[in-house]
Amino acid sequence: MRRSILSIVSLLFVLCVSAQMSEESIYRYVSDRQAQGASQDQIVMELSRRGVTVQQLQRMRDRYERSQSSSVFSGTSELQDDPSRVRSAGRAFNRIGSSDISDGVSESLYDESRFLFSDSSIVSSRPELSSRGRSIYGHDIFGGRGQSYASVSNLATPPNYRLGPGDEVIIDIWGASQTTVREVISPDGNIMVSDLGPVYLNGRTIREADSYVKKVFSQIYSGLDGDDASSSIKLTLGQNRSIQVNVMGEVSVPGTYRMSSFATLFNALYMAGGVSDLGSLRDIRVYRGGKEIAVIDLYDYIMRGSLSDDIRLEDNDAIVVSAQSVLVNIEGRVRRPMYYEMKDGETLSTLIDYAGGLSSDAYRKDIRVIRMGDYQRDIFTVPESGFGSFSLSDGDYIYVDSIRDTYSNLAEIRGAVNRAGRFQIGESIRTVRDLVEVAGGLKEDAFPSRALLSRTNPDKTLTNLSIDIKGLMDGSVSDELLRNDDVLFIPSILDLGEVKTFGVYGEVLFPGEYRYADNTSIEDLILQAGGLKENASISKVDVVRRNRNKEAMVKTDSLTKTFSFSIDENLSIRDDGFRLMPYDEVYVRQSPGYAANRRVIVVGEVTFPGYYSMETNTERLSDIMSKVGDFSSEAYLEGARLERRMTADEKKRMRDIAETLALNDSLALVNTLNKLSTLTTYDVGIDLKAAMKNPGGASDIVLRDGDRIIIPVFNNTVKIDGEVMFSNTTPFVKGKNFKYYIDRAGGYSQKAKKNKVYVVYMNGSVAKAKRRSSKLVQPGCEIIVPARKEHEGMKTSEILSLGSTSASLATVVLALMNLLK
Repeated sequence: MRRSILSIVSLLFVLCVSAQMSEESIYRYVSDRQAQGASQDQIVMELSRRGVTVQQLQRMRDRYERSQSSSVFSGTSELQDDPSRVRSAGRAFNRIGSSDISDGVSESLYDESRFLFSDSSIVSSRPELSSRGRSIYGHDIFGGRGQSYASVSNLATPPNYRLGPGDEVIIDIWGASQTTVREVISPDGNIMVSDLGPVYLNGRTIREADSYVKKVFSQIYSGLDGDDASSSIKLTLGQNRSIQVNVMGEVSVPGTYRMSSFATLFNALYMAGGVSDLGSLRDIRVYRGGKEIAVIDLYDYIMRGSLSDDIRLEDNDAIVVSAQSVLVNIEGRVRRPMYYEMKDGETLSTLIDYAGGLSSDAYRKDIRVIRMGDYQRDIFTVPESGFGSFSLSDGDYIYVDSIRDTYSNLAEIRGAVNRAGRFQIGESIRTVRDLVEVAGGLKEDAFPSRALLSRTNPDKTLTNLSIDIKGLMDGSVSDELLRNDDVLFIPSILDLGEVKTFGVYGEVLFPGEYRYADNTSIEDLILQAGGLKENASISKVDVVRRNRNKEAMVKTDSLTKTFSFSIDENLSIRDDGFRLMPYDEVYVRQSPGYAANRRVIVVGEVTFPGYYSMETNTERLSDIMSKVGDFSSEAYLEGARLERRMTADEKKRMRDIAETLALNDSLALVNTLNKLSTLTTYDVGIDLKAAMKNPGGASDIVLRDGDRIIIPVFNNTVKIDGEVMFSNTTPFVKGKNFKYYIDRAGGYSQKAKKNKVYVVYMNGSVAKAKRRSSKLVQPGCEIIVPARKEHEGMKTSEILSLGSTSASLATVVLALMNLLK
């Protein structure tokens, strides 16, 4: 994450001038935004929105170029002390383009930024071999995340390390004489020692320097030489010096880097960001004192782990990474398909080794190579014997094909055998009989009289051969030789013809179809179906059998034949010899003497509220009320209402009406009915006093299972709602008509439809308001004033549809009346 932050910070480092932000504040801003999960694109876009212009971008570019030239080559810039910042800045500028200046910046700024931050040294001059969209083997080894090639200084001192100016040496003396000398080698190559003066150590290895100081120090310390030496002396390296290394050529960020004197070639390549898209891993040259001292091929390290080429660098060494000379692409059936860099003269066999070898399913007889010719492409088919002699050229495309997905010695057996599958044909399996025996033999349900051998002809067409497996196995018919790709299918008797079933329906626990079995009785099938339900009739069980005269020559009108039986509680039938045939259907009827419990519930102001069972199908309202005891003193019988559950048939009828009205575009009515169809209950208007006063009369309605009778508390208020000035609830005043209550709500609103006012009573009944009726308004009722529909006048289409709409409305009203009877 720190490297990612440094990349963005280095990019935004040059924004200090335009945005008036210090480098420290920019770093803190980027760190905070990255901790919040912001991407690099978002951070750049946010800072661009703070006022960065095209002119500022130009100054940014100029400043970057000046800082790069002054810091990398002259060593005088403020970036000199931290080469990683130079490297990060270079990478950031090279990356800036269409992904970093996005839609949040003006179009002109975007176009200018693409031009300003392009780096022609990084862009590939060979678009067909550009690394965009594919990878070149080894190119990410010094530029990827998590690498361990950063220069370090806390390593053990190499034995061949040569001392130089800037190195700190530590000379310890112990024994008869004890002292420690700690000095830094001067630019002249000396250290100053008391009583000895300058001691010249420049250019000596640690081992050579250790022997030299022992000889020099023996002049002032006795007992350091000879067999009877009483003192010992040891020279070690303290703080090692820094060196400058020039990394040039095709690397991501060429320049001069300050590194530890322990640094190696790999450390320098890492500091330069690895090789570029054009950089070579096979031709890296190291120059020392103006002379070439090494030519490095990094494939030796990548392929074999050889560290012999990781030479230790010295001050002012120059590393030059050449451009690739031969780059090829290998795809197909190799273990590591990608682009590889080759040396002149390297062959196809070498490339296959680089790619990890051929995969197990590769076609090894030949490999195809496509090469760029002078005017067009050429293709070469290289045989296996020529892999080691076919030299590769720049731009070659190599494809390794796979072997065919077919078999040369296969026969397959399917169906009613104990071990179906594919088998090798050859010496032990040569005939159909051999194949059946190796498959474990036939299953018990095999149909051996006619098996099918499917054979593939040379032209890939199929031929089917009928095989008598039974005769073949007992030797009565000749065996058949197998060929490659033969498929033998032995059917099961269970697979031939229809699957025979019989069914049981009606009052059993698990009605449905069951697989036919010989010698099955009616009692056996009922037991399979879980036995009889409580409401099952034992006096009449019907068996329906289809007609099946296979020899008939004329059509008959007779379809089935029905047998009726009686059965006892032990599932015993009087005619015990009757057996079911395939496709028989057994029907167990419901007993006419069975009736399920039906209940209604009474709630509210009665002595004994709760559930009450209906004793007959014609139980009425007065019958139930006679069981609940007296009414409480607060009971309001005029407001008693009946809540009824909607049956599935009623819901279906409501949906059917809505679908019919939808054809006439009666959208409002359809919406209303759709809402009604989602309800589970509805109110039935009742007159409880009249029902109890005249049992069996018109008001004494017949109850239904699940009905809910509600006896409310007396309510002496009247609610006014709808198109009035202020919806209100006011006390009931006996003898006042509905106009009185309308005035209590502030009167009608402008949208009120005055001639359509209606009253909804507590018992669920509805009445149209009449101006002169003083008995219309009752305690607990609700007066509703509907809204008048506003329209600008009828259009021609509305006039034409008036008749159909009226008819639809009549249909709805009629349906509702029928539904709520």
